Amino acid sequence: MRLKEEQIRRLAEKVYGDLVADGLVTPRGERGAAVEGIATVITGDFIREQTLERDAERLLDETIAAMGRGAADIDRRKMLRMIKEKLAKERKIVL
Repeated sequence: MRLKEEQIRRLAEKVYGDLVADGLVTPRGERGAAVEGIATVITGDFIREQTLERDAERLLDETIAAMGRGAADIDRRKMLRMIKEKLAKERKIVL
């Protein structure tokens, strides 16, 4: 999923506002710096997810190529999901 910078910024504002409203964090500094930090983490998470997706696609292609003709009966989407879940667990990424 790809979000625009402005969408990520609004999401970060919402996360910050909800955390403060629920009393889960106590603001100590400038709101902008905290929101910027949250936005940076969200952006980093999206990048990790995109990398995971590319790696899973590459592994799937390699696996299918190695299987040869036996790969004709494989459900590509199901296999991709299984590979992504395995990689996510290894990399400690929550999907």
